[in-house]
Amino acid sequence: MMNKPRSAALRRRQALAWLAAAIGAMPLARAATPERVKVEVWKDPGCGCCKEWVKHLQVNGFEVLAHDVDGPADIRARLGMPDAYGSCHTARVGGPGGYLLEGHVPAREVRRLLAERPKAIGLAVPAMPVGSPGMEVGNRRDPYDVLLVTADGRASVFQSYR
Repeated sequence: MMNKPRSAALRRRQALAWLAAAIGAMPLARAATPERVKVEVWKDPGCGCCKEWVKHLQVNGFEVLAHDVDGPADIRARLGMPDAYGSCHTARVGGPGGYLLEGHVPAREVRRLLAERPKAIGLAVPAMPVGSPGMEVGNRRDPYDVLLVTADGRASVFQSYR
């Protein structure tokens, strides 16, 4: 009969130890969970592909604030993205002073940009290549490049999609 109370006490101690360990690990789990990166987007209100690109970012963990504007090109110029790399929407990731995103830039490349932190104003996918995020048309995939744009207006290939 002495074994039963001892066994119950042991089980209770083990349960309390597990509970304490779980509670102690909670701050570590919270610290390991990255904060959602904020992206601000300026887009034409009638553009369906822009809405799809916003969804692409959201599905990939970004917090998106989208603004419908009549002149996305004006916003692009004001923010400093050269018109040569223009597309249908402009975005800024990381708040004021952050990187610019022009066009249908894949979320994967945005994450890479934020991880590598190159000296640049941002990334651009000029025009609207079929198969880029938000521009899906069945199984069709046109080749395109994600460009890294620097402050002097030059660009280099950041990632190719073939």
